[in-house]
Amino acid sequence: MLGIETSCDESGVAVYDSRDGLLGHALHSQIALHRDYGGVVPELASRDHIARVLPLVDAVLDDSRLRLADIDVVAYTRGPGLAGALLVGAGVAAALAMAAGKPLLGVHHLEGHLLSPLLSEPALEFPFVALLVSGGHTMLLEASSLGRYELLGETVDDAAGEAFDKSAKLLGLGYPGGPELARLAAHGRAGAFDLPRPKIHSDDLDFSFAGLKTAVLTRVRQSGEALDEQRRADLAAATQEAITDVLAAKAAAALRRSGLRTLVVAGGVGANLRLREKLDAACARLGARVHYPALQWCTDNGPMIAYAACRRLQAGLAQPAQGHAFDIQPRWDLSELAAV
Repeated sequence: MLGIETSCDESGVAVYDSRDGLLGHALHSQIALHRDYGGVVPELASRDHIARVLPLVDAVLDDSRLRLADIDVVAYTRGPGLAGALLVGAGVAAALAMAAGKPLLGVHHLEGHLLSPLLSEPALEFPFVALLVSGGHTMLLEASSLGRYELLGETVDDAAGEAFDKSAKLLGLGYPGGPELARLAAHGRAGAFDLPRPKIHSDDLDFSFAGLKTAVLTRVRQSGEALDEQRRADLAAATQEAITDVLAAKAAAALRRSGLRTLVVAGGVGANLRLREKLDAACARLGARVHYPALQWCTDNGPMIAYAACRRLQAGLAQPAQGHAFDIQPRWDLSELAAV
């Protein structure tokens, strides 16, 4: 499988073999490109993908000691994501498939994330509760089998990654804000600021982070010139504690309600070490196991697309297109996928 990922601001390419596993991968991040704007600029993201994808494909094939003719199926991220960015990956994948006379398969970006822990732990089996947490998505799912994902709860406003990034911006931190806030939080003093934990005690499994962002803004304004480096670190620590408290509490509640004892965490926020500490502790109290993707597979990447495509083909859930036509779905619900 040749997998191509271009849903947002990272160009990822990988070759995955059903027998030998991951043979090669490469990733280009656009962080430096978007830093001056404080966020992703879709048009710039699309143009950068155009410049990066084919060189990445060449590099991965060389590292894997393969030629394009050796690839059986070309897979690409069909959605969800930025339309222009998706079109670049889909167009390149279709052109490569046509040139080599190989079939083409579109992959759901979120399913790629959900399955990414299996790249490191192939023995991990369904069913499990999945916490998918990133800059664009925050949701809890019950994954019964490949493609069968029941939504248990999701954010009603901002995603957890957005809460990290927007709070970081309020604190004057650079882009991307989430990792910068986590680094600053390591120097913060516990209890220096009291921030709300929205919906942490609600009867549902939904999330809400917009109010937390507003609370951070209020604390910044109230502090004024008194918000020196130590106080900024204190507020960063309080923000991280609030976000991760909610995520851990809701994940634990989902395990209790479902009766399952396996939690899978996916998405960029899953790399947050404080979140991992709290999820480890919560699962230990419940007698549950928690599985994370390797840190390099937390953000968008090519291996998760190649792997998800391979799993679907092996399960007979997908038939790759033999022609060179392709499409994208910038908005694509997981419930629309075929399931075992």
